[in-house]
Amino acid sequence: MILKSVWKSLFVFSAISVIAVSTVNAQDAKEGRTLFRAKCSSCHALDAKLVGPALTGVTDRHSEEFLLKWIPNSQALIASGNPEAVKLFNDNGKVAMTSFPELDEAKVKDILAYIQEGEPKPAAGTEGAAGASAKDEGTSGLSIAGIVAIVAIAIVILVILGRASKLLERLILQKQGIEIEEDVPLKVGIRKMFKNKKFVMFFILCLIIALGSFGWMGMWNTGVHTGYQPVQPIKFSHELHAGINQIDCQYCHNGAFKSKNATIPSLNVCMNCHKAVQARDKYDGEISPEIKKIYNALGYDPETQKYDESKSKPMEWVRVHNLPDFAYFNHSQHVVVAEDAIRKAKGLQPNEPVCFACHGPVNTMEEIYQYSPLTMKWCINCHKETDISGQKNNAFYAKVIEAHEKIKKGEKITPALLGGLECGKCHY
Repeated sequence: MILKSVWKSLFVFSAISVIAVSTVNAQDAKEGRTLFRAKCSSCHALDAKLVGPALTGVTDRHSEEFLLKWIPNSQALIASGNPEAVKLFNDNGKVAMTSFPELDEAKVKDILAYIQEGEPKPAAGTEGAAGASAKDEGTSGLSIAGIVAIVAIAIVILVILGRASKLLERLILQKQGIEIEEDVPLKVGIRKMFKNKKFVMFFILCLIIALGSFGWMGMWNTGVHTGYQPVQPIKFSHELHAGINQIDCQYCHNGAFKSKNATIPSLNVCMNCHKAVQARDKYDGEISPEIKKIYNALGYDPETQKYDESKSKPMEWVRVHNLPDFAYFNHSQHVVVAEDAIRKAKGLQPNEPVCFACHGPVNTMEEIYQYSPLTMKWCINCHKETDISGQKNNAFYAKVIEAHEKIKKGEKITPALLGGLECGKCHY
């Protein structure tokens, strides 16, 4: 009996340990992905050279001990005369890497875990489907497997406790001199288990908890489109344009800094470059198929370099970032008025556009997708955490202070002083 009890206890402990370790490892890579996008993606990609080298296989090229010192403060390591650090600095054009003193050893290991694991691959069959293929970062298969394993372990424990309870009853009866018949060896079967009232009660309780949990998660995530990535009529690569070619966001989305809307650029903006840039070297002398789509939409003939308006047609882009009609969001007020405060709150680097705070590292996205949840809770949390107390030289806050001073003096103040004449206050 003692050996059996020990064996069962070890089995239960081992199962729980495996689940716990797997969950921790998965969390490391997921957290590392977030840190990589926030800290590293402006200069590095996993499989492509940007400002710095591609990072896939970096754990094979360098020891973990070296990387734990190099990533937080590479400049200090170079200054110390470390041969490996000096060689790496020279091999990459003597471009100094930004220091990240806020990255402790645990966070660096999370980033290395993500680099080693790589970017999660979308499920087979989801790409190319009509409509949209979303990147699901919701409940993982590991989480569901963990729940199932916990329920299975609980059932095993319940059966063991039932056996122990019966054994104790028999011992008590034997001490009292009551003769009992030997039990037939227990045969665990579905029918026999469901005759046990304790098991039935436990099963119903687990079923209610499981259905309640999945129901709650389903309702909580209704209308949340994080990872939404529709198929666009032209395969436009933000990674190529904003990342490799380093084209400023405002060149295409010129409304973001002066209007409520960021605006979708017209194809004429594309033609500023693609009238000459045709990527013929990649297609055996032929014009790129995606650039041809631009020409066809504009009715442009690359041979004569003339436009035929009778052949032109609008490009039907699929909107990625959608807000409810009742939600008012002003791009210019966030990226101009609150730019410094948002940069500080989100930890953006000087070379990173403020757009990254909501849209994520678009310079690493082959195809654009919704990076942030854009829920009310997400917006409110940002408004609670962002510190705007240091924005004294900002024209917007200067007007607010001016209005307050007039109120103190009892002078007349109108909505116009606070931007009440802006068209978008009413018409949006």
